[in-house]
Amino acid sequence: MPETWDYTLYVPNDLRAVTISRRTLRLILTMHGLIGLADTAELLAAELVSNAVRHTKGPAALRVRRSPGGVVWIGAWDADPVPPEPPGSLEEVTDREQGRGLGLVVACADGWGWQPSARFGERGKFVWCELEVA
Repeated sequence: MPETWDYTLYVPNDLRAVTISRRTLRLILTMHGLIGLADTAELLAAELVSNAVRHTKGPAALRVRRSPGGVVWIGAWDADPVPPEPPGSLEEVTDREQGRGLGLVVACADGWGWQPSARFGERGKFVWCELEVA
């Protein structure tokens, strides 16, 4: 059975949080021997955290965990309970100048979704994706 772990990084509503989240995620994956996932995971986390801080006015959080089944789960929480816009097809997404984030997540992750959450004391949502460990 693979090692399980769970980290949460709370971030302010500040675009610099995206870079901090990416670097923190890379460190977590490196320390757990999963550097092979780092590039894709960083891209996905950057998209999720960027959406959380660009489209809401409150704080956000990056959560990263490894499940007992060996899947790495990456989620971004924000205080806005409104569901994310559906990403559309990959062709539609690549033609846009903005709004490509969830399309990239759909294209690069092994699964994604969103769920309402009051986990951090405020109503909001988690938008998440999964990466299977090879």
